[in-house]
Amino acid sequence: MNQTIHCSVETCRHHSDRNTCRLDAINVRPNCDCHSGKCDESMCGSYECGCHK
Repeated sequence: MNQTIHCSVETCRHHSDRNTCRLDAINVRPNCDCHSGKCDESMCGSYECGCHK
C-alpha cells in the first residue's frame, strides 16, 4: 500500500518537518469510556514522545 499519514503532532518522535508521520503504519486506539461519536473518541496509539530526540 502506498499511503501518506498526515500528522501535526510535533511532540511525537515519528513526526517529520513536512507534517507527515515517518511510520509505515499507525495503530489507532479508542479513548477509554468515550462514546461521543466525535473525533475525541480515538487517538494514535503509535505516539512516542520525541522529547529526547
